[in-house]
Amino acid sequence: MLKDMQAMLEEAYKVLNRVYFNNELPTIVISIMSSPRSKGHFTVGKVWRAEENHYNEINISAEYLKRPIEEVCATLMHEMVHYYNHINGVADVSHSGRYHNKNFLREASKRGLIISYQQYIGYSVTKPSKEFTEVLKANNIEKPIDMNRDGENYTIGTGIDNTGGTDNNIELPKKPKCSTRKYQCMCCGNSFRATKDINVLCLDCDMQYVKVTK
Repeated sequence: MLKDMQAMLEEAYKVLNRVYFNNELPTIVISIMSSPRSKGHFTVGKVWRAEENHYNEINISAEYLKRPIEEVCATLMHEMVHYYNHINGVADVSHSGRYHNKNFLREASKRGLIISYQQYIGYSVTKPSKEFTEVLKANNIEKPIDMNRDGENYTIGTGIDNTGGTDNNIELPKKPKCSTRKYQCMCCGNSFRATKDINVLCLDCDMQYVKVTK
């Protein structure tokens, strides 16, 4: 199943490279991995090796595959713009990759994306234009299967990766509830806390500790 989704993204990369970059972008590894804090990212370093060749990576978050195909591919294009700027020596982010500047806005806006501004992360919030969606339809880019990584419960928040990913409506895992119990020796008064119900003896008094609070 996952290989079908990856094959679709690789085909979308070829189509978008041809339509919007005149096939100027070199081969890149497109991965699908867990990334709940960002919808995608581009690695500046060539982190993949195949035989004697080394490649950069674009990752598409497994937690965000449930979105409409045009939004998933808009994330792909967002990272392709970072790749294009990287190759051409254009600095499009600052603040450890968090803030997307007007260089990113300029290149992304040429390529079928609607970019809006958000404080602290700059021109990074990414949506597909009607033109972009039509390019996908004309080239038969569609989801081969409806799938998504649902391994956690998520709440809507904001966040961003440090390698140039999209950053609006980021879902972060809910923090687990923390519940402790207080146990006390009714003889000597010694006490401690535990995260679950337990049976413990006070070795000083040979008496069982009693749970006094939750």
